Amino acid sequence: MANIKFGTDGWRAVVGKDFNKENVETVIKAVGKYVFDNFGLGKKIIIGYDPRNMAKEFATDSAKQLSDYGFEVLLSDKVIPTPVLAYNAKNLNACAVMFTASHNPPEYLGIKFIPDYAGPATSDITDEIVANLSLDFASKGNGKCLEYNFKPDYYAHIKELIDFKKIKSFDKHIIFDGLYAASIGYFDELLDSEGIKYSSLHMHHDVNFGGGMPEPKPKFLKELIEEVRKSDNAVGFANDGDSDRFGVINENGEYVSPNEIIAILLMHLKKHKNFDGPIVKTVGASLLLNKVAEKLGVEVVETAVGFKHVGEAMRKFDPIIGGEESGGLSIKGHIPEKDGVLANLLILEAMAYENKSLVDLQKELYDFVGCRFYNDRIDKHLDNVDEIKPILEEYKNKSEIGNFKVKNIDTKDGVKIYFTDDSSWILVRPSGTEPLLRIYFESDSENKLVELIKSMT
Repeated sequence: MANIKFGTDGWRAVVGKDFNKENVETVIKAVGKYVFDNFGLGKKIIIGYDPRNMAKEFATDSAKQLSDYGFEVLLSDKVIPTPVLAYNAKNLNACAVMFTASHNPPEYLGIKFIPDYAGPATSDITDEIVANLSLDFASKGNGKCLEYNFKPDYYAHIKELIDFKKIKSFDKHIIFDGLYAASIGYFDELLDSEGIKYSSLHMHHDVNFGGGMPEPKPKFLKELIEEVRKSDNAVGFANDGDSDRFGVINENGEYVSPNEIIAILLMHLKKHKNFDGPIVKTVGASLLLNKVAEKLGVEVVETAVGFKHVGEAMRKFDPIIGGEESGGLSIKGHIPEKDGVLANLLILEAMAYENKSLVDLQKELYDFVGCRFYNDRIDKHLDNVDEIKPILEEYKNKSEIGNFKVKNIDTKDGVKIYFTDDSSWILVRPSGTEPLLRIYFESDSENKLVELIKSMT
């Protein structure tokens, strides 16, 4: 058995190497034991898969394995986004197993375990599953396995959350880049069902994702950006491989950062839907969110990086919105799991309610806050993991970095250093899976950002 580790969102490995029949059966055995020990055989297990190579085959084999243990298993009858499966975990009071490697390169596959609260498994749960890897678990009864269509209940729920009539009445050219990913047959189908017109590209599943990466970032959205730029009054949308992350292109053909999207949606949900509660954000997310929240009179709850932490805080605090800088969000009344399909629909709804372009909403956001923020991230590769702790200890004791004076330090996830200008910070945190430090930067001017980065390299 290979070294199987659950990171911030499940276990991932290369298909045909560590992600093989033996290791997958071992992980599924551990999951089965966890569900049995905590809930018994009466707990349904639902299984889904994204468009990746061998995802359906592994999902099918795992469904049989779990039913052989004695569980009732519902296997998705088609490719499914992670948030759709997660919603059904809550809706059906089931535990879920999702075969996906999210935005990783095409050769990867992974397993996400989603408990019945419909959010990412917290560390205590994944620790128990990992502990089960070396333990035996055998048949406990007579189970069954059925194919299941998870779409209808999710669609009904989304139509309660989103004002599709408002979107339909809004004059906007919507361009959807399927990106060969799991949201094909979901985001587009929701628009179709409400008679909302759009154009699209890359609308078929491809295990190689068109030779690119299933990540909705500018470098992988060049064709979408070009389509938006040559079209009138157009805005572009995409999702990652399993559709829990979003990517949005404004009318100028510019990528809109997740921080901006979360901020715009916070304003929209507060103003137009009268949502109350805090905002949940990670330590890696922008001060932009803090500034907007302050002006709206909204409390900020900050978590460690990773949506499992955001989701846990969402279950505790019932916020207006919870989000992370890497492109994941969810809202009050939905599930504590990031949902890229919902995110795209919410942006359309926000534009429709204001009857304004996304470019205008961005301008209004910055006028409201009174400043802009600039972000970057670098990865510092180390020779081994033993180097991480001494480096973090060094940064915990910094009083200045370059020309920047330290104001205070936060250690909930790595070391976050706030500076006395009240608009700049650095976050140094380990990757969790390799000898690597991720260093995040933010400031309210590009010159200060460059200076900060130089001081750390």
